[in-house]
Amino acid sequence: MGEEAFVYIGTYSRGMSEGIYIYRMDLSNGSMKPLGTAGGVINPSYLVIDPQGPNLYAVNEVRDFLGKPGGGVTAFSIDPETGSLRFLNHQVSGGAHPCYISMDYRGRFLLVANYSGGSVSVIARREDGGLGELTDFVQHKGSSVNPKRQEGPHPHSILLDPSNLYAFVPDLGLDKILIYRFDSDRGKLQPSDEPWVSVRPGAGPRHFTFHPNGRFAYLINELDNTIIAFTYEATTGRLKELQTVNALPEDFLGKSYCADIHVTPSGKFLYGSNRGHDSIVAFKIDKDTGKLAYIAHEPTGGRTPRNFAIDPTGRYLLVGNQDTDTVQSFSIDDGSGRLEPTGYLAEVPAPACLKIIPTSCLQKT
Repeated sequence: MGEEAFVYIGTYSRGMSEGIYIYRMDLSNGSMKPLGTAGGVINPSYLVIDPQGPNLYAVNEVRDFLGKPGGGVTAFSIDPETGSLRFLNHQVSGGAHPCYISMDYRGRFLLVANYSGGSVSVIARREDGGLGELTDFVQHKGSSVNPKRQEGPHPHSILLDPSNLYAFVPDLGLDKILIYRFDSDRGKLQPSDEPWVSVRPGAGPRHFTFHPNGRFAYLINELDNTIIAFTYEATTGRLKELQTVNALPEDFLGKSYCADIHVTPSGKFLYGSNRGHDSIVAFKIDKDTGKLAYIAHEPTGGRTPRNFAIDPTGRYLLVGNQDTDTVQSFSIDDGSGRLEPTGYLAEVPAPACLKIIPTSCLQKT
């Protein structure tokens, strides 16, 4: 049997959705086979996998959770052989509608962005993989120029840099990336010496990612449909804007909102998703400067591509079409960066987040 991976798909648990959907992916051709679901999970709209566990954590994107104000996080253990999920425990997230969760590289803490609550929080990971107490909570303040979407703070993601020293929080409501020093011993966030980087008013920062070499970083803006390239100074946590490119074709006149962004493991290509134009935009990355050069737009085969994932080999890209209930598989041309549909898709209600982990990674833990 060739190399395989488990695919975990978070959803919005309204309508036909049962929770988190689990697939086995063949890394030789990009095909997917359903394995089962983890039901009874409320709005598991974003996931993170700890391969050291092996465990999976899902936000519960709601306003009230377990009878308390604010959303929640749910912890599962992963069966390395079957990929199935076993419930461990819940924890409150500290703010309403958590929409993003990440993990520190030592595997000790979970970092959560609470979108409606306008806050970020840190949750300890127990030795058994379950969730401990909140170790920190930071409330953002302020607003920006869009009265409907930026009336207050709306952190949309939180991600640590490769050194595990700085946390970056694109706040859609503030038009800023907030930068924190992260104490990986105590699970605490403190404002960095340069506590934020501002972007163009009305841009709406959403998701953020680093280049594998750690020298460059990239931000996708939901509201003005742009991608910003930065140089990154790892010793100080400082970002310096390098370039801004459009994520949409110049002749597109409809409504569209950017969503997700990823760089291939090779560092050669960057991709972003467009909801409305319903495409993945591809760029080539200059290995020396970090600048982006446009390659192409590839239709996603459905509506509202909220989230997508690149497998760790860099050969395949899976995209979730939230409003057509499908996950489409594409191959990545290693020479050109162009996407080509593999012909395989999965039918999943309201897919909102995809995470891919090779089965071999889990079985080595």
